[in-house]
Amino acid sequence: MTQFSYTIQDELGLHARPAGLLAKEAAKFKSTVTVESGAKKGDAKKIMSLMMLGAKKEHTLSFTVEGEDEEACAAALEAFLKENL
Repeated sequence: MTQFSYTIQDELGLHARPAGLLAKEAAKFKSTVTVESGAKKGDAKKIMSLMMLGAKKEHTLSFTVEGEDEEACAAALEAFLKENL
Protein backbone atom coordinates (compact mmCIF):
# COMPACT_ATOMS: atom_id res chain seq x y z
CA MET A 1 0.00 0.00 0.00
CA THR A 2 1.29 3.43 -0.99
CA GLN A 3 -0.15 6.66 0.38
CA PHE A 4 0.38 10.33 -0.43
CA SER A 5 -1.42 13.65 -0.02
CA TYR A 6 -1.83 16.64 -2.29
CA THR A 7 -3.23 20.12 -1.54
CA ILE A 8 -5.18 21.58 -4.45
CA GLN A 9 -3.69 24.80 -5.84
CA ASP A 10 -6.12 25.41 -8.73
CA GLU A 11 -8.49 28.35 -8.15
CA LEU A 12 -11.47 26.28 -9.33
CA GLY A 13 -10.64 23.19 -7.26
CA LEU A 14 -11.29 19.68 -8.55
CA HIS A 15 -13.83 20.55 -11.26
CA ALA A 16 -15.04 18.46 -14.20
CA ARG A 17 -12.10 18.73 -16.61
CA PRO A 18 -9.29 17.82 -14.20
CA ALA A 19 -11.50 15.22 -12.49
CA GLY A 20 -12.01 13.50 -15.85
CA LEU A 21 -8.32 13.63 -16.66
CA LEU A 22 -7.41 12.32 -13.20
CA ALA A 23 -9.85 9.41 -13.60
CA LYS A 24 -8.29 8.57 -16.99
CA GLU A 25 -4.79 8.69 -15.51
CA ALA A 26 -5.77 6.41 -12.61
CA ALA A 27 -7.50 3.98 -15.00
CA LYS A 28 -4.19 3.32 -16.79
CA PHE A 29 -3.10 1.21 -13.81
CA LYS A 30 -4.30 -2.08 -12.33
CA SER A 31 -4.04 -0.84 -8.73
CA THR A 32 -7.07 0.39 -6.83
CA VAL A 33 -6.90 4.10 -6.01
CA THR A 34 -8.95 5.55 -3.18
CA VAL A 35 -9.05 9.30 -2.60
CA GLU A 36 -10.30 11.06 0.54
CA SER A 37 -11.24 14.67 1.19
CA GLY A 38 -12.33 15.22 4.77
CA ALA A 39 -14.99 12.64 5.61
CA LYS A 40 -15.71 11.84 1.94
CA LYS A 41 -14.06 8.95 0.13
CA GLY A 42 -14.15 7.88 -3.50
CA ASP A 43 -12.68 5.78 -6.30
CA ALA A 44 -10.17 7.84 -8.29
CA LYS A 45 -11.02 5.89 -11.45
CA LYS A 46 -14.59 7.23 -11.49
CA ILE A 47 -15.22 10.86 -12.43
CA MET A 48 -18.49 11.12 -10.49
CA SER A 49 -16.80 9.76 -7.38
CA LEU A 50 -14.14 12.48 -7.70
CA MET A 51 -16.70 15.22 -8.33
CA MET A 52 -18.70 14.22 -5.25
CA LEU A 53 -15.69 14.98 -3.05
CA GLY A 54 -16.37 18.69 -3.61
CA ALA A 55 -12.68 19.50 -3.25
CA LYS A 56 -11.88 23.21 -3.55
CA LYS A 57 -8.65 25.21 -3.54
CA GLU A 58 -6.50 24.50 -0.44
CA HIS A 59 -8.33 21.22 0.29
CA THR A 60 -5.99 18.30 0.90
CA LEU A 61 -6.69 15.05 -0.90
CA SER A 62 -5.31 11.81 0.57
CA PHE A 63 -4.62 8.98 -1.86
CA THR A 64 -4.24 5.28 -1.06
CA VAL A 65 -2.94 3.08 -3.88
CA GLU A 66 -2.98 -0.72 -3.59
CA GLY A 67 -1.98 -3.30 -6.17
CA GLU A 68 0.81 -4.76 -8.24
CA ASP A 69 1.78 -1.45 -9.89
CA GLU A 70 1.08 0.83 -6.92
CA GLU A 71 4.44 2.63 -6.89
CA ALA A 72 4.27 3.55 -10.58
CA CYS A 73 0.62 4.54 -10.20
CA ALA A 74 1.28 6.77 -7.18
CA ALA A 75 4.21 8.46 -8.94
CA ALA A 76 2.13 9.11 -12.07
CA LEU A 77 -0.80 10.50 -10.09
CA GLU A 78 1.43 12.78 -8.01
CA ALA A 79 3.02 14.14 -11.19
CA PHE A 80 -0.42 14.64 -12.76
CA LEU A 81 -1.70 16.53 -9.72
CA LYS A 82 1.32 18.84 -9.63
CA GLU A 83 0.93 19.66 -13.32
CA ASN A 84 -2.87 20.08 -13.39
CA LEU A 85 -4.17 21.00 -9.95
